[in-house]
Amino acid sequence: MSGSLWLKPPKEGDTLPAIPRPRREETPKNPEAGKAPDPGPAPDPLDELAERLDGFVAAAVHPDEVAALLESDGMTDEHIRLTYGRADSFALAEDLYARVERRHPAPQAPPAGPRLGGLADCLLRGLVFALPGLAYVLAAPLLVGEHGRFGLPGGTVPLLAGAVTGWVWNQALSHRAYTWLGLGDRPAAARALLIGAPPGALAGTGVALAVAAPGETPAAVFAAGQALYLAAATALLVLGRERALLGALVPLAGAVPAFRWDLPDPLRAGLLLASLTATTVLAALALRPGLRRAAAGRGGPPRATSLPYGLFGLGSGLLVLHAGVGSTPVGGAGAVVALTLSMGPAEWLLHRFRGETLTRLRTLTTAREFRRAATGTLVLCLRSYLTVLTALALAVTLLWPGAPRPALPHLLALLLVGTALWLGLLLQAFGAVLGAATVCLLAAAAQTTLPAAGPAATGGAAAVLAVLTCVLLVRPTAHRS
Repeated sequence: MSGSLWLKPPKEGDTLPAIPRPRREETPKNPEAGKAPDPGPAPDPLDELAERLDGFVAAAVHPDEVAALLESDGMTDEHIRLTYGRADSFALAEDLYARVERRHPAPQAPPAGPRLGGLADCLLRGLVFALPGLAYVLAAPLLVGEHGRFGLPGGTVPLLAGAVTGWVWNQALSHRAYTWLGLGDRPAAARALLIGAPPGALAGTGVALAVAAPGETPAAVFAAGQALYLAAATALLVLGRERALLGALVPLAGAVPAFRWDLPDPLRAGLLLASLTATTVLAALALRPGLRRAAAGRGGPPRATSLPYGLFGLGSGLLVLHAGVGSTPVGGAGAVVALTLSMGPAEWLLHRFRGETLTRLRTLTTAREFRRAATGTLVLCLRSYLTVLTALALAVTLLWPGAPRPALPHLLALLLVGTALWLGLLLQAFGAVLGAATVCLLAAAAQTTLPAAGPAATGGAAAVLAVLTCVLLVRPTAHRS
């Protein structure tokens, strides 16, 4: 939008447009002689600007949108005062907003089947998020350690440390790659993944080996494979290869009989290695465009902008891990399974919130109406996600061998974790990731320091994130691209 707001296109070396002033003419001796007809009042430059920006201002739902456009086009307060007689861009935007009648284009009808197609894709992603959990079922007899630490079974500490390291690294790496994809440069995104994924795998392996105690070597070796899988799966998911990743995870289906029967150790190790090898090979094939010389991109997004996304991955990952430490399926491993499976519907509901608010942005005429509609959509989407999470938690308890009925306190704690995660993901999707990361990290730190404060810390985090969401995402300007 360069120069679109100026009354005349500026030329090289031009300064601000000069304000026409009336000429000083000598008074004729005969007042009637040479008297020209009265030309009438001079045209108001504000009317001309309103006419020029009519389409944009008519579709705006708040004067701040108009002010943002004026500032982005380079209009300074000095120019606004001299040309339009207003104090600043906000005062000028309010006048323009008041002069132009609201006219919103009718929303386009969605093509047939996109909702179901989008839901199917999100469910597929939820499935590929959850299936790697079967690897732990297969590997459980191979990872038994002699002595556990912190009240956890032997081998758990290196596994958790490696997993958290991978979540942090790959969350930041995904943001950088998605930024390249948003710029339309897919080869540069592949190159970013090609360069960033191996160090992430090495970091996860190094952390697991560093924290492994004597007797936990098998767990550290498994953590190394876990780190490699996380790096390869991240590349496939970012590049939209969910179906290929699902095919690579098929060997893990061999864990289903392991719930009731004991499988030979060589068979367990073979299934794990087959899935890991297939995932790594598929990721290497998908990243081949990043090897081209032209895939380096031009500058690229600053690396520091990806750091808050890594911190959010750390905070949310720790919340999930704390939810997985419990004595019942809903309060323990079943909580992690339910949360992981729910990520597919959660992603679809994020897209639905975005789509619904954009539709309201085109059809509503006041900021107050939009705030009310956006709040209603937010409540509906969050309620739908919690309903899905509850159903998944109950299904896990029914399918889990020998699982007792879920206790209400554990179920409520799980729903608080789900609320915090979904609201944090929503804020992250709209760029408010630093606030979401801070809240999740503080809640996770409180739970780590004082485990008994877990539900209170998670509930506080959910409440703070709900307030942040209502403050930030019910504003019309938050939804303008």
